[in-house]
Amino acid sequence: MKGYKNILLAVELNAKTDAEPIKHAEYMAKECGAKVTLVHAVEYAIGYNAYGVGINLEVEEILVNNSNKVMKNLGEKIGVSEERRRVKIGPAKYVILEEADKMKADLIIMGSHGSHGLRAILGSTADGVLHGAKCDVLAVKLKE
Repeated sequence: MKGYKNILLAVELNAKTDAEPIKHAEYMAKECGAKVTLVHAVEYAIGYNAYGVGINLEVEEILVNNSNKVMKNLGEKIGVSEERRRVKIGPAKYVILEEADKMKADLIIMGSHGSHGLRAILGSTADGVLHGAKCDVLAVKLKE
């Protein structure tokens, strides 16, 4: 097994979909003596109210605040220190790839819902990360 030292674990902050990727990250970290960094992407909130005024900043702020609270709880639960938790705004695949580069990750672990139908044409986050990553990627198949 490759000696991974810096694992980036991309989370949706959803207990059901994050459970399997977390198990894999915990296992890999234990086996390799690696550090795990959590990352969550808050997608841009684009919208306008009836007067044409953008509401995205208020919505994004609420989403980021809520995500930080959930991230804090998750990090404490699985033993990831505060300095290794990231909540960023932007498209998930770009956030994940950027954070992986910044931290010099040698493994990205994330859940994959699978691509079918329209998502297969447009692409998925896992597919984008897999093809854009400079390191290994473990895409954990999520049960629907």
